[in-house]
Amino acid sequence: MADNPADEPLDGGAIESTPAGDTGAPPPDLPKSQAEFFARAAEKVRSKFPTTPGVYLFQDKQGRVIYIGKAKNLKARAGSYFLQAAADERRTAQLVREAYDIDFLEAESEVDALLMESRLVKDIQPKFNQELRDDKTFPYLQITTHEDFPRVEITREPKSSGVKLYGPFTNVSSLRGALQVLQRVFKFRTCSLDIDDGDERWRWFRPCLLASIDQCTAPCNLRISKEEYRKDIKRLRMFLDGNRKSLVKEMQKEMQQASADLKFEKAARLRDEIQLLERIKERGDLEQHEQPEVFYIDPKKGLAGLKKVLGLSEMPRTIEGVDIAHLGGNETVASLVQFIDGLPFKPGYRRFRIREVQGIDDYASIREVVARRFRGLQETEQVFPDILLIDGGKGQLGRGMEAFRSLGIEPPTVLSLAKKEELIYVAGRDEPLRLSRHAYALRLLQYVRDESHRFAQHYHHLLRRKRTLGE
Repeated sequence: MADNPADEPLDGGAIESTPAGDTGAPPPDLPKSQAEFFARAAEKVRSKFPTTPGVYLFQDKQGRVIYIGKAKNLKARAGSYFLQAAADERRTAQLVREAYDIDFLEAESEVDALLMESRLVKDIQPKFNQELRDDKTFPYLQITTHEDFPRVEITREPKSSGVKLYGPFTNVSSLRGALQVLQRVFKFRTCSLDIDDGDERWRWFRPCLLASIDQCTAPCNLRISKEEYRKDIKRLRMFLDGNRKSLVKEMQKEMQQASADLKFEKAARLRDEIQLLERIKERGDLEQHEQPEVFYIDPKKGLAGLKKVLGLSEMPRTIEGVDIAHLGGNETVASLVQFIDGLPFKPGYRRFRIREVQGIDDYASIREVVARRFRGLQETEQVFPDILLIDGGKGQLGRGMEAFRSLGIEPPTVLSLAKKEELIYVAGRDEPLRLSRHAYALRLLQYVRDESHRFAQHYHHLLRRKRTLGE
């Protein structure tokens, strides 16, 4: 289902690559008054709309806003409505025929544009955002308020109390991208743990990978006080409410005070957060960390299914997938992709050039990359993934386990997934698992496997092009 009925058919390359000069010729079947609007608005987009992020607003004859959309490039996105395709497309045709003017509001980044769109749609409730207003299946950003350490999560079933809601949003993939960008700054938790302040049992809890890569302050290990964590949540809410400038000023004042009080560690952290906030303007790309889902996946059901079929004591949170790519034994490379809570986590992706293997030997290449990955995690005292998935069959799984034995490391749950029959081989078990093709657990593993294959092939093609063209 398209999250935004008017935007979705126009997304992708057609919008971002549409030259403004290709717009402006009204469809021949438009009434005269609409044809005049079409030509006038198309010229307005060409001459006045910037190529920066923001939101665009269509208005009717009475000046009422009838549709709001976000854009990474305002000129390209708005210009796409003034093509014959927009007038022909069922989900945009009526909008084109009722609009009499178009305007825009600039935003500092794509993340800001996403939040601005959500706020405006909620406040104005435009006619052509009707489905967004009424359909409860659209995603919200939900911050719990009743917990000692509030969590931040995306939900399609928002609670009626005990939470602060932002949304609804038009596109869940964009929202996930924004959440990852903001988590780098504010380091909030996204897990579902029930953490009570002062409960000493949490001091022995092992934090997840997000703490290791400095994207969560790990309240699950009591590494941050309730008061300091809630300050981070307050800053996040200020940003989501559109108070970026006030937020930066407040953080700068707090940083200076911390420095004056000789709390240099706190001052340094605030300095880094301010710099990250400023960088959102330059690097708030919602597509940078998200891979579109190529088939329907329910992450929670997939993880619950894996817990059940693998007999795990706890729900897995982190899955890493490994694959090998080569062409005739040349430029052999490996990919490692990372999924957190069943979704791709692009900052955790890694690429490896195979160093120790000559010619074509996928088994030996798997052994090398597994050894290099987990040796590095052990040396830097980082958390291991809950599941390691190797692309291949029983042979690839065996060589991966050799790497752990050679290092003397206790492995996580290690699996391999064979392509033809989609059998799941599990380390320590003689017989493979054969799940239904429709099983959520299998489909999640297929998603991880296919993403690792795509990422390996992409890296391999880059190296081939570099070698061939001398780039």
